[in-house]
Parts: sequence; structure tokens; C-alpha cells
Amino acid sequence: MLDAKFYDSLRGLRLAVGHKSSMNLSGNRKSVQKGTSAEFSDFREYLPGDDIRRIDWNAYGRLDRLYIKEYMEEKEALISILIDTSSSMDYGTKKKSELARELAAALAYMGLNNMDRVAVYDMQRMHQPFVVRGGKKAFPRLAGWLEQCSFDGQVDIGEAVRKLPGRGQGAAIIISDFLQESFLPGAAQGKRTGGSQSVSRQREQSGVLRGDDRQGKRSGGQPGSRQGKQSDFFQSEAAGLLRFLAYRRQRPVFLQVLAGEELSVDFTGTRNLIDMEDKSTLRLTVDAAGLRAYENALNAFTAHLGKECAGAGAFYAVCSTARDFHQLIFKDLRLLYDI
Repeated sequence: MLDAKFYDSLRGLRLAVGHKSSMNLSGNRKSVQKGTSAEFSDFREYLPGDDIRRIDWNAYGRLDRLYIKEYMEEKEALISILIDTSSSMDYGTKKKSELARELAAALAYMGLNNMDRVAVYDMQRMHQPFVVRGGKKAFPRLAGWLEQCSFDGQVDIGEAVRKLPGRGQGAAIIISDFLQESFLPGAAQGKRTGGSQSVSRQREQSGVLRGDDRQGKRSGGQPGSRQGKQSDFFQSEAAGLLRFLAYRRQRPVFLQVLAGEELSVDFTGTRNLIDMEDKSTLRLTVDAAGLRAYENALNAFTAHLGKECAGAGAFYAVCSTARDFHQLIFKDLRLLYDI
């Protein structure tokens, strides 16, 4: 996917998990547990049974009391990477699936290089994660697994994420286009009111049309459509997932992968749009006004996800297939890292 020179350039980057680790295996994260690493943490009074080699004799000379030096013990964090492997991700001149693999590979390499444990999930097969540890020597096996991932069928993002097992503190990185009915602005309210203008109708009127294309996602309940479950309190799907991940002590990271053709639509005229997942079609005439409405709706959608993530202290970024990958990793995602 990417050459060795690129991975070498990632050596100085480490994924920020947002808190200290408390897992039991050795790694490069500072733990809440006290140990014997070289980094000083604090003093405490000597207690019978403590190692006398850790007594600070300088403090004893000044204070006439015995104090012990404590150090931070280094532990590993858990980096979970969840990949949307639905058919819609297999779209674009540079396919979204290709960028998803590259992002997963780069972030997994950072984790392994810093002795973290990495678990990569195909959202259609959450019960079969690929889990590796042991440093970057384990990376070739992970890269091979990513190459074998197939992008087909359908995924309910919310349902998949809620199957994430509780295996300790860390970061949960979700790589998806998030083009699912329940993630749209106002989706929960539309579900609640059951008004005459459904969310899907709002999308049609606002021109949210894509070249992949997934009218089935907007059809308001066709069989096989990718609609997520709404919570009892009518919160958005994004808000519900963010609350769930916080409960699981995960730092949420939403990477919205979109094709350059989705972010900048340049066709007009009459086209047949085909849903890549349920194969339904929509014949549509597109003009300049329709393109402006599409752009406005797309901007509102990404702003909505960004606002939900910001409110929960999560990281969010739009990752375009048209963007230079080095710029994406080293500039657009720079706030993901402990630097």
C-alpha cells in the first residue's frame, strides 16, 4: 500500500489516547500504576517493606523524614481501528476503500511502533478482529490482513461500533464515509416527530445526491437500507456512539473518508444514479442550482459531525481521496498525535 520510506517517516509520531493507560502489559505509555522506569513521578513517605534503595537521602537530610521516589511505569495502550467495508466505500477514481486501508495501515504502524496493542475490525465481522502486538515487526501481518479486506455488502455503523468489546483504555478510530441515514443532521428529530417531511425527503429536496450512488440510504426504509437505530432519547447516532465510546474509556476518532468526486461534483444533465449496495437506481437531472444545494447539504452534514465530536472531546476529520496522503497524515491529522 505504502512504501517503507513513508513508514520510516512515522517513527516520531505516537497516537494520543487522551489519558494514561492502566493496562498490564509493557509498552511506551505512562501508566497510573507506579513502577521503576526512568521517569520520576512523585514522592511519598517511606512505609515498612519499601525498597530502601528508593529512599531519597537528600530529602531525609533536609526534613529528617524518610521519603520514597516513585516513577511512572510504562504500559501499552489499546488502539482499535474499525473499518467500514460496505460497497459504498469501493467508489471513486481513487477508491475510498484504498484510502481507508492506507489510513488504517499508517495509524496501526504508529501504534505498533510505540509498543501499543492494535486491534483492526472489519465492521461486517466485528467478532473476528485482527489483533497484534509486539512492535513493528508484527506490521507485515497486519498489512497483509488489510490487503485481503473486501468492500461489499452493507454495514450498520452504529450496530457495529456497539459490538466493540471492552478490553481496556485506548483510542477507537472509526474509518467510514458515515453516509447513513441516522448520521444526518435532524435524523433523530425526524424519527421522533414522524412529520410529513421525512429526513429522506429533506435530503431529496436539498439535493444530497452522490455519484456512487445510494438513494436507498435516503429512501426512508426500503428493505436493506442502512438505517441506524435511534436512542430512546432521540439523540443523533453520532452522539450515541460518542457516549458509548466514552463509557468504554475510549478516545473517539471519526475519520470521514469521502471521494474527491463526492466533495466536488462537476457533472450536470440527466444521469442514472445507482446505489452500490442495494442496486436501486434514480434518474435525476442536475443543474447549477442542484449542485449548490448539494454542496450546502454536504457542508451541513460534515459540520454536524464535527460539532458532535467537538462537544464530546473527540477528534473528527474529513479525509478526501483527492488529498495528498502525506499532507493528510502530517498536517490534517496532526492533532491526533502526541508530539
